Amino acid sequence: MPVSSGMSPSSPFVALMFGDLVGLPGLGAFLSALPALRLEHQPDLIVVNAENASPDGLGLLESQLLELWAAGVDVITTGNHVWEKQELSLHLDTEPRLLRPDNYPRILPGRGWTHVTSRTGDAVAVLNLQGRSRLATTDDPFSRAKELVESVSQTAKLILVDFHCEAGDEKESFGFWLDGLVTAVVGTHTHVATADERLLPGGTAYISDLGMCGPDASVIGGDPAISVERALTLVPLRSEILQNQGTARGVVIRADRATGKALSIVRFER
Repeated sequence: MPVSSGMSPSSPFVALMFGDLVGLPGLGAFLSALPALRLEHQPDLIVVNAENASPDGLGLLESQLLELWAAGVDVITTGNHVWEKQELSLHLDTEPRLLRPDNYPRILPGRGWTHVTSRTGDAVAVLNLQGRSRLATTDDPFSRAKELVESVSQTAKLILVDFHCEAGDEKESFGFWLDGLVTAVVGTHTHVATADERLLPGGTAYISDLGMCGPDASVIGGDPAISVERALTLVPLRSEILQNQGTARGVVIRADRATGKALSIVRFER
């Protein structure tokens, strides 16, 4: 059931946000599910985290980037695996709709925020940051997020944030940190969808993790047999993407166009 504030504007802004695309099954599930979701929800903006879309689950290929644009994706967010494929580096510097976590060192290519115009003409800002618990040591995402929000809010009321993060407490803290300042904070990275979608007190839509668009009957996208053997033996075996049919996961967010406040957030699986 949707979590809603009870507000009912005549024409809310609608965004579809999808969790990490994992391997070819995840990309396929996303591309298969998108047409029906677009028809059902008529989204103004589509945001996808694609940092695991490559066949080996590490990074994003140039060909896949072009495929996602062709499918109608407006902004692609990423995370710690964005650096895995060298061919993507040029696009990080030249394609403003392709983001990497903004709190990585500034000497690296790319940036973690962008301004886009929605299908109905709304000015929208999308931000991408990464947490620090059990991930690479990066700059403080909290301080950096506040700086970015103060900047982008000058020209956009609608602000969507992908927080790529491992720990639930860090994600929830980040959501409250930005509550009332942004339209939505959605978590990515764990590949496991959480059931805590809600509107925070200040009007920000929140969920700890969107889950993955990835293969069914897998361990976060990988072959369960390898994961079990790794757990039993403690040998650092490399996971392999399970080539099963996939499921697409994400949320539909509705917001007031004038204020940028969220009206509802609904989780889906297709």
